[in-house]
Amino acid sequence: MPTNSTVHQDVSGPEPDLVRVMGPKLLLLFIVGDILGTGVYALTGSVAAEVGGAAWAPFLVAFVVATITAFSYLELVTKYPQAAGAALYTHKAFGIHFLTFLVAFTVMCSGITSASTASNAFAGFLNDGFGLGFEVGGTGILLIALAFMALVAAVNFRGVGESVKANVVLTLVELSGLLMIIFIGLWAVTQGNADFSRVVVFESPSDKSTFFAITAATSLAFFAMVGFEDSVNMAEECHDPIRDFPRMMLTGLGVTGLIYFLVSITAVALVPVGDLVDPQKGQALTQVVAAGAPDLPFDTIFPFIGMFAVANSALINMLMASRLLYGMANQDVLPRAFGKVHPRRRTPWVSILFTTAISFGLIIYVVRATASVDGATSVALLGGTTALLLLCVFTVVNIAVLVLRKQPVDHQHFKAPTVLPYLGAVACAFLAGPWARSDDQLQQYEIAGILLGVGVVLWVLTWLTNRGIRAKKTGFRDIEHLEK
Repeated sequence: MPTNSTVHQDVSGPEPDLVRVMGPKLLLLFIVGDILGTGVYALTGSVAAEVGGAAWAPFLVAFVVATITAFSYLELVTKYPQAAGAALYTHKAFGIHFLTFLVAFTVMCSGITSASTASNAFAGFLNDGFGLGFEVGGTGILLIALAFMALVAAVNFRGVGESVKANVVLTLVELSGLLMIIFIGLWAVTQGNADFSRVVVFESPSDKSTFFAITAATSLAFFAMVGFEDSVNMAEECHDPIRDFPRMMLTGLGVTGLIYFLVSITAVALVPVGDLVDPQKGQALTQVVAAGAPDLPFDTIFPFIGMFAVANSALINMLMASRLLYGMANQDVLPRAFGKVHPRRRTPWVSILFTTAISFGLIIYVVRATASVDGATSVALLGGTTALLLLCVFTVVNIAVLVLRKQPVDHQHFKAPTVLPYLGAVACAFLAGPWARSDDQLQQYEIAGILLGVGVVLWVLTWLTNRGIRAKKTGFRDIEHLEK
């Protein structure tokens, strides 16, 4: 099941190959840019709320689990260098159409929940940047988040010329905000304004053991590491994917992991955890910038960088979700209506409206759901749901690697150490379980279940419709045969 679909054109002859424009440097920037974004910008405070000053530990564990899973993706993308990702690997390994559909639909849902997370984060940064004073979780923030998502839908409908070179610019802007925090941390050290003793203080508000508290925080922090798996969809546009992917993906993960580690340490060293986890005091990283350089105007600049970073993530994810829904409709596994293309804009307008409607529902639902749960935030709930969905997909991908080793190919490819897919499958399955979440995170299962339930209903309706059409056509052929 392809995750990137193009508008159907009525042309004769075979479809042309994708243009191979990406060398190793562009691929590295693409991977770094895909991982950077909403996760660390929006969830640093939520992660600190689970473990206190040891906020760096969950990011470190998430980096290790993501890297182990990346080895499985590297084996599969160099073995099958096609732009299809997890759904392709699932289909080749198991050959069960419904399982392939579930994986593809889960990836689509993760895009919607990720974009919805970004919309709530955008509202928070806009509130900080313009000093609007709206209460977190209040009507003002909700309306901003919905308006932002409507704007994303409008841009999506109009059509976006996606360019790898444009992604480089966006990546550099996102990176600048995180490097600003790290440099401010270094400056604060020279001024004696940083207290690094806090980074070794472990505090669990729910009195959990260290292991389970870090596990719960890791299930949130993992959202910051996802994105590397999207890069496999660029395999057909790389000069030499078999050679370049292993080096660039592992380098990209290493770069982002180091940045997250330094940002989380800086955040805790500059801002007391009690303030860092209080959304009423502003976005966590905005507080960090203001505390580290109080005499410089960085705190007025940073919210706008944050808005830009999360806006980019939202648009990319909604583009992916709507195109994936469009692709599934064209494969007759979802209603054909989702495959309708606007005659003038040449964009999948029905899929865009449907995915936007789901995101609206999610944003409204989580604001109401978190209003009754102490310590919960809409950003943490949606970000955690995204991580939950993708952890399930990663579990399947790690298992698929082992199954597909029984199916050799006729070219050389990267091979992960045998123990890593086993570790990856167990680690991802463990982090996807309810034991890996605090009480205020358990609503993630409700959200994920509703989303996948919608997909299953649509799949059943499509199956029944297609079965009826096939039966009708067969009946016509039988009648024609009898008449002859």
